[in-house]
Amino acid sequence: MATTKTASKTAEISKTASYDGFTEAERSAMKERAKELKVRGAKGPKVDPELDVLAKIAEMNESDRAIAEKIHALVKANAPVLTAKTWYGMPAYARDGKVVCHFQPAAKFNTRYAMLGFSDQANLDDGAMWPAYYAITGITDADEKKLAALLQQAVA
Repeated sequence: MATTKTASKTAEISKTASYDGFTEAERSAMKERAKELKVRGAKGPKVDPELDVLAKIAEMNESDRAIAEKIHALVKANAPVLTAKTWYGMPAYARDGKVVCHFQPAAKFNTRYAMLGFSDQANLDDGAMWPAYYAITGITDADEKKLAALLQQAVA
């Protein structure tokens, strides 16, 4: 009986011409990334990528925007070697063109909380296992100190 249900579900999915395994939010992020690559590779006047980041932050809902603004300020103050840019439509911070960290608003993929993610370019290695993403629902003074230390370590 389970096989019949699975076959039925597979047939149902295959009938959906637009189904490709990605959610609408994921497809949107991929389109934003393609647009970012196209704009950055284009000849002509260059737009300051930080302006793109600030525009993305301004578009966010109130709670995501408040967190993103604090993170942006923390990056500028504690990791000034990083350059702001968008990455899959999210605020990101890079060194030598490679993303070190990025902010994923909760609304981006309809998740419970926003996240600050660090890539393998961040110097956060600590033994055989360490956090690479941090869930954020708000930023207290104590959190600011922790984030400042993380950012400083990430670029050390």
